Formats: sequence, structure tokens, C-alpha cells
Amino acid sequence: MSDYGDHEAEDTGYDYDGGEPEYDDNEPEDFLEPEDVEPEGDEAVHGAEDVYQDAVNGERTIISGDPNAGGGRGVMEQPREKKIPNDQRSTTPYMTKYERARVLGTRALQISMNAPVLVDLEGETDPLQIAIKELNQKKIPLIIRRYLPDGYYEDWTCEELL
Repeated sequence: MSDYGDHEAEDTGYDYDGGEPEYDDNEPEDFLEPEDVEPEGDEAVHGAEDVYQDAVNGERTIISGDPNAGGGRGVMEQPREKKIPNDQRSTTPYMTKYERARVLGTRALQISMNAPVLVDLEGETDPLQIAIKELNQKKIPLIIRRYLPDGYYEDWTCEELL
């Protein structure tokens, strides 16, 4: 019995006696086979097999969103083409507090995972303090990539930044 009335009055479509389930003959098919699809327009000239073959081979790629974020052929420039040469860099040679925090966190994580330490420890065991000591001595082997609004980027080493 349901909350809204008598249970026998409900038509749920389920047979509680264990009989055969009811199927609708007009229900759409879940899967289409390539030979079952009738070609339309230009596909009738080229054949329906080409449509499925192109999709399998990757000839027809759908690109949506930011073209620089995807892997579309011919749309995205090569990363090396967007790199600004070191002698033409325009950003400041000073490390921002955000870059400093990211560099120290990354280097401290590396040190905690047993990466080689590049400075004299002098009894220090805290990975963050070791990373700060490496940054002060300009020994951190990381490169900071600064992206510009036009999609180009500049690479700075930690030794170059003040």
C-alpha cells in the first residue's frame, strides 16, 4: 500500500508475478551499426563507411573552447613558437611573492621526497627551511614560466630573479 492510496490502483508497469517484461516496439535502438545507417546528401556519394572510418581514424576532430588548450592539428601553435627569447623579455626581473611561495613549496616537496639538497644543511631538517636556504643562495634548479596575455611566455631561472 502506498502513501497515496491503494497499491492495486497503481500501474507501475512491473509484473510482480515474475512474468515476461513488457517491451515497447516503438522504443529507439541504443546502438546503430554503420551498415544500418542510410547515407544523406554528400554522404550518399562518398558512402557511409567513410564517415565512420574518418571518426575512427581521427580525421574529423571537434574542437571546442580555447584552441590553445586542445590538441587540434593546425590550430594550436607549437609551444616553442610562443616562447620569447631571453634577450627580448619584457617582464620585471624580480620574483613576485606568489612565485616565491610556489617555488619554495615545490622545492620543499622535492626535498621531502629525498631530492638531492644543493646547500650545506648545517643540521637543518625542515624541508621548507632548506628550500629557503637554497633560494637565498640562488641554488634552486627550477624555471619560472610567465605567461603573457597574448599567449606568449617568458622563462626565468631562479638564479636570474632577484
